[in-house]
Amino acid sequence: MNRTFARMGALLATTALGITLAGAVLAQTKTTKKAPAGKDAPAVARGKEIFQQKCSTCHYDTSDAKKIGPGLKGIGKRGIFTVNNNKVTDETLKAWIENGDSLMPPFNDVIDDNQIKDVIAYVKTL
Repeated sequence: MNRTFARMGALLATTALGITLAGAVLAQTKTTKKAPAGKDAPAVARGKEIFQQKCSTCHYDTSDAKKIGPGLKGIGKRGIFTVNNNKVTDETLKAWIENGDSLMPPFNDVIDDNQIKDVIAYVKTL
């Protein structure tokens, strides 16, 4: 009977050690998640730089107050343009940046398509 208890004790100790080691390995395993759409960090960083160079003359990115054009802070969360109440989407932002309107000049000859995508990625984080 003592042998049976000894074997069971050894088995339990081995199982506990195995579980402990497995837990330690899992705790050290780094999980990577794909960035959600619009959260591409390099695109956002490039977009911020372009925004500072080309857009910040007329638009705040840290406020929703009007500068020359409307402040863009919170535009993604608001979901509408303050000047016309149209829905904010990648497509509407792209069209507005490319074509402008009566108060904003078009930028389709100033920045290329990839730069526009980067600016949109940045604006959506505001």
